[in-house]
Amino acid sequence: MTAAASAHLPQTYSASFVRDGLKGARIGVLRFAYERESTDPEIVQVFMRAVEDLKLAGATIIDPGIVDGIGEIRRAQGSGPCMGFKYDLNRFLAGHGDKIPMKSLTEIVKSRRFHPTVAQRLEQAEAGASNGPESDACKAEMTYRDQVRAAVNKAMDAQKIDAWVYPTWSNPPRLIGDLNTPGGDNSQFFSPTTGFPAIQVPMGYTRGGRLPAGITFFGRAWSEPTLIKYAYAYEQATHHRRPPESTPPLR
Repeated sequence: MTAAASAHLPQTYSASFVRDGLKGARIGVLRFAYERESTDPEIVQVFMRAVEDLKLAGATIIDPGIVDGIGEIRRAQGSGPCMGFKYDLNRFLAGHGDKIPMKSLTEIVKSRRFHPTVAQRLEQAEAGASNGPESDACKAEMTYRDQVRAAVNKAMDAQKIDAWVYPTWSNPPRLIGDLNTPGGDNSQFFSPTTGFPAIQVPMGYTRGGRLPAGITFFGRAWSEPTLIKYAYAYEQATHHRRPPESTPPLR
């Protein structure tokens, strides 16, 4: 961790555990993150109840929260994919020496010691280029990410939004190995692209109370204490989480 990064981090997050932490918060509903044709209506119903619970806990709701131009931001044409996964993974593995059995992504692919559902992704990454941060492709990727960050910050400034919320997934959980039903994962764009923090907590259940659903709180850079405060306050107000029936009690 760099000195600049550590300067933003508190020694402890315990001060964020505030039961009425949502009072006065301005929360934007980020519909762009989850509204699509395959979104499950039951997830939307659970999420909108969660939004009402945020309001009851003292938050002001901005719905919809708008990020102007977010859908029009594109990566530079002709630069190719950054493929940072292969570069980063190989550096990580090499840095651990004999502490771990695998030394490269190539060795992982050859081992076949992974679930079949991720085989295609690993094989494609292994066959692709290993581009470092100074490559043209990765420089173009960073430009794209800077533009997304700027759009998010500008939107939060304009609407005086303290944090965004959206369903963590747009569909109920699917069985391991099921690649046919909609996945609905909403965690692959805003936080990974910007590098800004996000936190997920339970917001209720679908399918007659059998399948859980989560809500994501997403915010600016270094807003972890604020997001923890909001998520904690929401959990204390709702208490949606329950231990899975298949899990034995803790001793």
